[in-house]
Amino acid sequence: MNQQTADRPLLKVDGVSVRFGGIVALDGVSFDVRRGEVRGLIGPNGAGKSTLFNCLSRLYRCDSGSIRFDGHVLSDMPRHRIAGIGVGRTFQNLALFRTMTVRDNVLVGTHAHQHSGFFQDAFRLGGSARTERAARRRADESIELLGLQSVADRVVGDLPFGTQKRVELARALASAPSLLLLDEPACGLNHEELSGLGELILDIRDRLKLTVLLVEHHMGLVMGVCDRIVALNFGKKIADGTPAEVRNHPEVIRAYLGDDEGAKA
Repeated sequence: MNQQTADRPLLKVDGVSVRFGGIVALDGVSFDVRRGEVRGLIGPNGAGKSTLFNCLSRLYRCDSGSIRFDGHVLSDMPRHRIAGIGVGRTFQNLALFRTMTVRDNVLVGTHAHQHSGFFQDAFRLGGSARTERAARRRADESIELLGLQSVADRVVGDLPFGTQKRVELARALASAPSLLLLDEPACGLNHEELSGLGELILDIRDRLKLTVLLVEHHMGLVMGVCDRIVALNFGKKIADGTPAEVRNHPEVIRAYLGDDEGAKA
């Protein structure tokens, strides 16, 4: 990677607006995500966070504005190619195959990098066999990284919720992303599971040289792991900066506490 590429943001959201009928879900939102950082995206319920994540995943279309990822214009790309260019994602509501094992769920994440043809797969020719071995190797590495070896051959639906969250994260990592989108990873976790989540996110970032965009309501987690944070409210960006800058921003205080409490803060 040359210096010019290294200095260019990995992700650039520029003036993105999304409307659902008469409802404005996003209104001219702009921010960037630098390579190697953990970037937080916060805001009250209905602020537009999930809508923006769905635009990044190409589940939604932008009505205006653009999103660029590592030189690609995402609006020009079909949905099925998003994982292949390096964008991995977890979901607020688990999106696992509950009757499949942990290992098979994680293997699904490797699909974006499997390019062998129909006949190679059908007859298990050399290219197909090599691709399958590489996929299993990536899946096993993700399972080990998330500490899931002891449950790798168990059916996902039989596991505790916190373990299922780690399975989904392992599946996202198995796609070998350069940008990891984490959609409320703390949601539903107990205190013990939550206590190690911040360290896990930073460890994954450092070990795999990832960039992370994190949507989360748990402010302790956000403030503890993020390098920079962007805050939304009613579809508009209201703050953008370091955790300390955003935490003390009057608009953020008003968004979370209301006008009366914000005036006292």
